[in-house]
Amino acid sequence: QVQLAESGGGLVQPGGSLRLSCAASGRTFSTITIGWFRQAPGKEREFVAAINCSGATTYYRDSVKGRFTISRDNAKNTVYLQLNSLKPEDTAVYYCARRSGGRYYYTTSSYDYWGQGTQVTVSS
Repeated sequence: QVQLAESGGGLVQPGGSLRLSCAASGRTFSTITIGWFRQAPGKEREFVAAINCSGATTYYRDSVKGRFTISRDNAKNTVYLQLNSLKPEDTAVYYCARRSGGRYYYTTSSYDYWGQGTQVTVSS
């Protein structure tokens, strides 16, 4: 079993930055793909970024490419999501999750364990 815990959210002005962390328990962390998703009020949860077990391969949704960066430190069992040039439309609860399989890395059904989420609010 894997437990995931997000941190690093907060209130930031447009154009600002935040770094989210996803800390995981378990000795198999270095063998799993981790994804970040977000959910705004009244909207479905959507894919943001994912990183494979070694960190060599990353994926992003188009609207965050060039602004967000996903990375991982397997020695610390932690995945990071650096958010730069934030926009009001980035406001959401951000979740990390473990990919359990499935055909597509960008669908929620491909992930089994989820964290509780961390709120990111972009507002002036």
